Amino acid sequence: MTEARGGGPLSGVLIADFSRILAGPYATMLLADLGAEVIKVEGPGGDDTRTWMPPVRDDVSTYYLGVNRNKRSIALDLKSPEDLAVARALADRADVMIENLRPGGLHRFELDYEAVSARNPGIVYASISGFGTGAGAAYPGYDLMVQAISGLMSLTGDPDGPPYRAGISVFDVMAGLHAAIGILAALHHRTESGRGQHVEVNLLSSALSGLVNHSSGYVAGGVVPYRMGNAHPSLFPYEPLPTADGELIVIAGNDGQFRRLCQVLDLPELPDDPRFGRNQDRTANRDELRPLLVERLRTRTKDEWFRELLAAGVSCAPINTIDGGVALAEELGLRPVVTVGEGPSAVPGVRNPISFSETPARYELPPPGLDEHGEEIRRWLTSD
Repeated sequence: MTEARGGGPLSGVLIADFSRILAGPYATMLLADLGAEVIKVEGPGGDDTRTWMPPVRDDVSTYYLGVNRNKRSIALDLKSPEDLAVARALADRADVMIENLRPGGLHRFELDYEAVSARNPGIVYASISGFGTGAGAAYPGYDLMVQAISGLMSLTGDPDGPPYRAGISVFDVMAGLHAAIGILAALHHRTESGRGQHVEVNLLSSALSGLVNHSSGYVAGGVVPYRMGNAHPSLFPYEPLPTADGELIVIAGNDGQFRRLCQVLDLPELPDDPRFGRNQDRTANRDELRPLLVERLRTRTKDEWFRELLAAGVSCAPINTIDGGVALAEELGLRPVVTVGEGPSAVPGVRNPISFSETPARYELPPPGLDEHGEEIRRWLTSD
């Protein structure tokens, strides 16, 4: 491309991004932050998330802004022979192609893995679907569907209340992370072997993997978990507990942490009580232990306990809103907010969570307008 770019561990990798909405764009944004050149291919109407508002910044959806920095946009109508030729030329030149259309949706355009890899054998081609390419291929891949079908919603909410979805599209994000890992592994394999391959991720498989102890509890132990509100099935305390002015997350992940908690709460006898000495005992007898802890916690404010418990090495946390989470990250020196781009078009964004000592993430290009780089990309594709 014509514009000078910063370095990064993925510098020189060209990604043709035919994905839309969240899972694919999140994956490609992370890779773009690390130096990959990402060309975002959009239909004539643009990525759906351009219209998902409020909230907005300068009349642009913040949803779209949150997952599309460091990319260039070209709008292509694949039903147009001229635009289709551009799309094929891009796929044939790319190191990586990623798409999340319904399985088989790109076959008629000769942009499916078989067609692209025949022309570009080294391509790492990543496909993200909702439910795989078999019997679930026709299912639409919405995160909320997967939260319901996977069992996550059965675990979320009060024990006697209705199931709830998570507050974010957690499996879209998880699938995006899995796709990024798969792409990086396939690029490494190509470096070693010279061969590309097809990387496939689906939301339901990502969900079942991401349910970790709950899905393992079923497949390895035959236990179907159930809603417990904010309680943990295998640990206590590991939940919000009331203080004098609100709730505080209190965690005792092992017996030593519980002993330290009791020292701070001035309850030194509890760790030696056979009902509470071991984690499995505390978990089994949580209904007896909880009121003893709450009685002490109610004597002081959550902020007072937060400072004292942390100082003693006991894990605890206030229940913040997003602004509080960002503020704490800033207080801790994590620099959570970055400026993407320069000048009047610059926008704030959330820092890439990966730090590198030699090749830091870059934040050069603000999320592009629809077809903002179309002419530039067309010239580049026809320049050789």
